[in-house]
Amino acid sequence: MSALRPLFALSWRESRFARRRLLLFLSSITLGVAALVATQSFAANLASGVREQAKSFVGADLSLSSNRVMGPRTQRLIDSLRAARVPVARVTTFASMALAERTAGARLAQVRAVEPGFPFYGEILTSPAGQYARLHAGRNALVDPALLVALDARVGDMIRLGEARFTIIGTLEKVPGAVGVGALFAPRLYIPARYLAETRLVQFGSRVEYEAFARLPQAGAAERWVEAHRPVFRAERVRASTASGQQRDLDEALGRLGSFLGLIGTFALLLGGIGVASAMGAYMAQKRDTVATLRCLGATAPQVLFIYLLQAGVMGLIGAGIGTAIGVAVQWVLPRLLADLLPVEVQTAVSPAAVATGIGIGVWIAVAFALLPLLATRHISPLQAIRRRVEEEPRTGGRDPWTLGGWALLAASIVGLVIFQAGELRNGAGFAAGIAATLGALWLSAWTVMWLARRTPGRGLPYPTRQGIANLYRPGNQTRVVVLALGFGVWLLATVYLVQLNLLAPLQVNTASQGNLLLFDVQAQQERGVDSLLRGSGTSVLQRAPIIPMRIHSINGVDASVLAPDNPDSEADGPPEEEQGPPKGREKGARRNDGQPERWAVRREYRSTFRDTLVRSEKVREGKFWRAGGGGADAGGVAEVSMDLTVAEDLAIALGDTIVWDVQGVRIPTRISSFREVDWGRLEPNFFAVFPSSVLEGAPQTWVMLARAPDAPTRATVQRDVVRRFSNVAVLDLTAIQAALDEVLGRVAAVIRFLAAFSVATGFIVLLGAVLTGRLQRIRESVLLRTLGATRRQVAGVLFAEYTALGMMASLAGILLAVGAGWALMKWVFQSEFHVPALPLLWLALGVTAMSAVVGLLASREVFRHTPLEALREE
Repeated sequence: MSALRPLFALSWRESRFARRRLLLFLSSITLGVAALVATQSFAANLASGVREQAKSFVGADLSLSSNRVMGPRTQRLIDSLRAARVPVARVTTFASMALAERTAGARLAQVRAVEPGFPFYGEILTSPAGQYARLHAGRNALVDPALLVALDARVGDMIRLGEARFTIIGTLEKVPGAVGVGALFAPRLYIPARYLAETRLVQFGSRVEYEAFARLPQAGAAERWVEAHRPVFRAERVRASTASGQQRDLDEALGRLGSFLGLIGTFALLLGGIGVASAMGAYMAQKRDTVATLRCLGATAPQVLFIYLLQAGVMGLIGAGIGTAIGVAVQWVLPRLLADLLPVEVQTAVSPAAVATGIGIGVWIAVAFALLPLLATRHISPLQAIRRRVEEEPRTGGRDPWTLGGWALLAASIVGLVIFQAGELRNGAGFAAGIAATLGALWLSAWTVMWLARRTPGRGLPYPTRQGIANLYRPGNQTRVVVLALGFGVWLLATVYLVQLNLLAPLQVNTASQGNLLLFDVQAQQERGVDSLLRGSGTSVLQRAPIIPMRIHSINGVDASVLAPDNPDSEADGPPEEEQGPPKGREKGARRNDGQPERWAVRREYRSTFRDTLVRSEKVREGKFWRAGGGGADAGGVAEVSMDLTVAEDLAIALGDTIVWDVQGVRIPTRISSFREVDWGRLEPNFFAVFPSSVLEGAPQTWVMLARAPDAPTRATVQRDVVRRFSNVAVLDLTAIQAALDEVLGRVAAVIRFLAAFSVATGFIVLLGAVLTGRLQRIRESVLLRTLGATRRQVAGVLFAEYTALGMMASLAGILLAVGAGWALMKWVFQSEFHVPALPLLWLALGVTAMSAVVGLLASREVFRHTPLEALREE
């Protein structure tokens, strides 16, 4: 340690005249560390909230749920719990129209008919306080505040649900486990379970969720009880979950959210690392004489490397410390931006682990990126101290083992950091490859522009413009670094914007060609009456479709129980075979390697329809759709059926295969005659399976209708009149759904843009550092130009042209890459159409270009303060 003490002292003394410059250069990592600390702290607080509120999220130790009345064996198990004096409460959930009798306002609501005692954990807060305890005292209702606004109602009003009336006694201010934005789609409404039958809303075809909750006396008892009776739940298609299982699922889902947000902060940190490498390279170029002098005085190459690496580490520590302080402050913003999107309440607190991680990673990134330019000092000869005018620049051989080791260390650091943030090796490697590809494309763009600028004649352009463009490829230019930093930030912002815009585009329902009202749970005997009511109000019916619930009995003669057998080794708290989607980690349409059908696709309940024509949201891709009146049962009693391509891949079926359907106990054999490509992004009635009209006309059915009302008052009138005449029919205002989706995606995008702004700001810090790096060279160039007769205005024009060109190059490169990334995401991830909004992207490019010019000019003010004589004397 005593041998290093002189090196510490020398490093301190040598930095006396450059500390402010070093601090500015290495502060490039400050914003990246701030974003990293903020997201790490948020993730830690989120995990803490999940652990503390897991039971409150479920409301019980045990939850049983099914979309049909629970079977007799499950009922007996529930009765046995009650016989053992285990508290049990049932909850029935369904969607229904709520009508405020005083104002005649109508709105679709999510009704929960609850029994006394629920929830067993957590507390439902109301306004006025304590009203949940009075819910079961009579025909009372507690409603979401959004429902009061939509109905123009107030506490004390009467509200009608089906054939029953309830008094609004308060509003729901906080419900454990409920997501705030859910009220945008269907506001919550609580009523006592004993009055559910009076509403007459639960009929054939109604989508109802039946739940039973229990509080068990011992820890771990719920898991053991579920495991012991899982065969019963599978047989009767009941989903069983526990508080601990919900906690694991939440930990996994919200952990991915934290990792994703952390990756965005990592981008800013890596951009800062690029700025550190550039700044250190320019700094060491000015220190060549000092290094040569130190070598003359007996310092070895490793000692010189240690001196300047120590400076980089200390400045990195300072920058990381400042970034950590900013990140601790910023972490208070994230929970507020995501407040209504999370099922748990996040208590903000400083996470020591996040602080330590941020500082450690910040210092490491600063040192790792500074190492490569510092390795060049090993090749500075002592002779350069006396022969600096004639001694050639030191060149590092491409096979120098130290340089290759430095590159390997830098690459390993970047990949390790990304994998650490992603939480998984595969995802982290994919993100790292994407970052490398993006930075490589930006570097290639900068190189291409420099090559074109060098070889394109500037005749006809004003002199300041020609000189500014020439500065892009002058010796010691910072073009590549600035384009990398600014372009990456623009790419991140533009990609988020393009994905958000294209996700919302199919959901637009305010055009003349699309419907804005969706009516469902229409009973067969009500269909003509509802149609007459709609047309009488000036509302056009665009599409109607019958819905028949059914299940697959067999495929190609193989029974469904054989194709999708029970899995005794499945996790106790996992989803049963009633699951309605593909398993975790797989997308719909992604076939298994073994060619076997997916359990979810075989076991699910299908809500199918019959018709003899295609609708706008589907196209036949294989086979042939039957003509009107055709497709019925042949001589062998087999009818035709048309399947959606997506579910067909999960069922592992092909044209000509046979499927026997179980329709309310009746077996209907069919042969697949066509596959359709369905646009599921459209808010229209779409179906996995479509039958000929002659096959299912006599089956028990409900109807769904898509209609278009000409204006908002008509939509309100239709909803009111429908609920008055047909109390069981639910009406969904698609314009409200569109607004809700816009709100949700907008909130998520706002968080991403907030963190992406750190990357853009880091880019401007890199630009500022690049300007100050070439300060002396700029001063000399300005002096020379002014000595040759250039005015201050012309010198300013040269700088303006250079920084404007840099900003334009960075924005255009970032936007072009964002268009490519957005197209890829929409095609391969979201499987939706993609279009480019030119005007918003143009404004983004102009904004970044203008800010680049302003930052560059402000940072170059010192150029104008030096006279030619003062600068020439420095030589």
